[in-house]
Amino acid sequence: MSFKLEKIVIEPQTPATACVIWLHGLGDSGAGFAPVVPVLGLAGQHSIRFLFPHAPEQAVTINGGFVMRSWYDIKSMDLHDRADIQGVMASEQSIRQLIVEQINSGIPADKIVLAGFSQGGVMSLFTGLRFEQKLAGIMALSCYLPGGETLPEQLADANAHTAILQHHGEQDDVVPMFAGKMAYDALIAAGYQSTWKTYPMAHSVLPNQLADIGQWLQQVLK
Repeated sequence: MSFKLEKIVIEPQTPATACVIWLHGLGDSGAGFAPVVPVLGLAGQHSIRFLFPHAPEQAVTINGGFVMRSWYDIKSMDLHDRADIQGVMASEQSIRQLIVEQINSGIPADKIVLAGFSQGGVMSLFTGLRFEQKLAGIMALSCYLPGGETLPEQLADANAHTAILQHHGEQDDVVPMFAGKMAYDALIAAGYQSTWKTYPMAHSVLPNQLADIGQWLQQVLK
């Protein structure tokens, strides 16, 4: 079961040769991160298309069943039982559709970065690690693995050596930093090439962090 995602598209000034698909967090929308593009410090003539899809609206258990934009239901605060895996897999299919659409438009998979914050970061890790064509990079901000310290099943060999960027806030009280570090440790133990960095912030992003992200994007998309 998948669904076509509505999205905000920001085109570069020159014809796009690369793409960043950036997934928002719980209760947000693509509009929440679309304003970051000018803050990334990219070269004026960069050729990166940015997609900011909107998650579907659904009831979220930990928020009393309140309906909001969500990539999957969050059942509890227990890290090992937090993510509804059926919902994760449904959103994965929709995100895969976005990637395939970009490939079909002429942008090769290895020029596509899958990025996400919080719940969106969970989805970028889960989808990127299982995608059967090599991606340029996977960015996972302030997030965790849906299986806690366990990597997803059916990992794709194509992305075994793909660059992964993991950032986390040292004062994050929504997704504790140890949850992100647990994901990083699991990736490193499995031989993945992930970079871990923390920032003095809560569950958010900082301007200097966005500048670091911009540098990383230019590196993996060059």
